[in-house]
Amino acid sequence: MIPYSILDLCPVCEGSTVTQAFANSLDLARHVESLGFTRYWLAEHHNMAGIGSSATAVLIDHIAGGTKTIRVGSGGVMLPNHSPLQVAEQFGTLEALYPGRIDLGLGRAPGTDQPTARALRRYFDGADEFPRDVQEVLHYFQPAQPNQLVRAVPGAGLDVPVWILGSSLFGAQLAAALGLPYAFASHFAPDAMEQAIRVYRDRFQPSQYLGKPHAMLALNVFGADTDAEGKRLMTTAQQAFVNLRRGQPGLIPPPIDDIESFWQPHEKLGVEQALACSVVGSAESLKRGIGDFIARQQPDEIMLVANIWDHEARKHSFTLAAEALKSL
Repeated sequence: MIPYSILDLCPVCEGSTVTQAFANSLDLARHVESLGFTRYWLAEHHNMAGIGSSATAVLIDHIAGGTKTIRVGSGGVMLPNHSPLQVAEQFGTLEALYPGRIDLGLGRAPGTDQPTARALRRYFDGADEFPRDVQEVLHYFQPAQPNQLVRAVPGAGLDVPVWILGSSLFGAQLAAALGLPYAFASHFAPDAMEQAIRVYRDRFQPSQYLGKPHAMLALNVFGADTDAEGKRLMTTAQQAFVNLRRGQPGLIPPPIDDIESFWQPHEKLGVEQALACSVVGSAESLKRGIGDFIARQQPDEIMLVANIWDHEARKHSFTLAAEALKSL
């Protein structure tokens, strides 16, 4: 059995509040910790009413402080929005508070639109500096040298695993060149998945951080007691994707009975492509779907995502997924 982890965007659902979303995320983290999940990652997004994880490092502290053993980290911090020194200080602080439990996943996208990127006082052009910025973050985690003018306090000398995140070949090439673990966003952008993982493994250079490639793939799970209910739960994610592409992102919508009446044919095609890496349905369907995905793609680790409106249904989906993984 390979390690299995969870990615959470701290969904803010229709009929609920951000405060409740934070409480739900902590409850979910405790739940999946009891199920044997390895990591609980939170993703940075901005100016999106349905995603509560914009202040990612703050929320990591909330989750790590309320759990005991599960690793907690970013999936990821969007580095163009931040100075490398501040990122090293934040995650150095988290590592000092929760030794041996913090991960730092770094992404190249801004996690938002251009007006919001400008409001963050950083610019999307900063993505071109991503490789240099990653190396600067890594430098700040090295033991401080005599007469070093700038150091991360806390951060210097601490062991904070750094991951490269991506949905294209760029991140795969960078992770391979730096000898870092790599996580691919196959849960919403699967088109380049197989090529990116192949490039990463073929070009990987062993480093002080990692001796051999370690690739993690993301997979949507919509588990329920029946296949029909799983498909109904999935309509929340389907609606959210359509709303985003219509330029109308909002709170996370409840599931609907007839998704076909909601979208246009071209919208359906786009969503089906985006969510191609999904397993849906009963415990047996999840076992078969997750098993097929692992057998076909051979990830070193799998990260599960479940954009489900009802909190208890979301917890149940992860329970069924964990049982499926343990039975493989």
